[in-house]
Amino acid sequence: MDDQLQKFMFAAAPVRGEIVSLRNTWQEVLVRRQYPTAVRDILGEMMAACALLSANLKFDGTMIMQIFGDGPIKMLVVQCSSSLTMRATAKISSEFDETLGESLSFVELLNASGHGRCVITLDPANKVPGQQPYQGIVPLNGHEGPLQSIAQVLEHYMHHSEQLDTRLWLAADTDRAVGMLLQKLPGDGGIVPHPGEHDADTWERVCVLGGTLSQAELLKEEPQTLFKRLFWQENVQHFAPTVTRFECSCTRERVGSMLKMLGRDEVDSVLDEQGRVEIHCEYCNQRYEFDPVDVAQLFAASEVASGVAPVQAQRH
Repeated sequence: MDDQLQKFMFAAAPVRGEIVSLRNTWQEVLVRRQYPTAVRDILGEMMAACALLSANLKFDGTMIMQIFGDGPIKMLVVQCSSSLTMRATAKISSEFDETLGESLSFVELLNASGHGRCVITLDPANKVPGQQPYQGIVPLNGHEGPLQSIAQVLEHYMHHSEQLDTRLWLAADTDRAVGMLLQKLPGDGGIVPHPGEHDADTWERVCVLGGTLSQAELLKEEPQTLFKRLFWQENVQHFAPTVTRFECSCTRERVGSMLKMLGRDEVDSVLDEQGRVEIHCEYCNQRYEFDPVDVAQLFAASEVASGVAPVQAQRH
């Protein structure tokens, strides 16, 4: 089955849901970088979760989900556009022991000293002048202590930052990254046959049904099978599925712009030390190399664009 995200709405109450299955999208991440198993699984769960949350964006833009850890995993980043193009990366400590990592919990990997945090940024594509991206930050700790999974972190975030009751079930392995979301909407968000006939127990009931879903079952079964198994007695409307895909936005031009922002002196110092400037994209592992001629042309073009002629072209 192609990678896709399926939305659905329960008719009897303002409760919506989504199921996502990432296979090719996830494989595009894994083929570019080899992650230890523990890191891989958490990053995959986070990628599925980001797709689920991004599917409800009300604008054309990007959701950037970051977790900054204070354990062996230093950072996890997933980006997902409103059209469900995705990319992801992770940074781990150079001292990470993969054998030891297999036995470490989520808390030990990301929140060992209690200072880990989750940052979610919503960045519209067409911002008006002066508009800043919206950013929400929550610690990896709840009222009862450290949060135990990506799902718990994001449920905590949605409850406190968006005031929406949300449940997430996530799983990942070498083959797929998958997830399911249930969300209780404010007001009369359901598809109700007759006004005022909401089933007050729907939210609790479907959450109990979701709670019977194991990670092994999530990874084994296709989304349609899971849905039928869980909600066959519910009156549900399905929406057209949306396809997801991997896409990295890096280009040589963007890397060149980044070098220009660093300044000529900084770039020249790298050239003096290494003979070239080499940049690797953290997401797709693409390598961009700039030799002395490339750098000279890069800054010459910048100077001409700003109305300043290169030194060798100036007349005295």
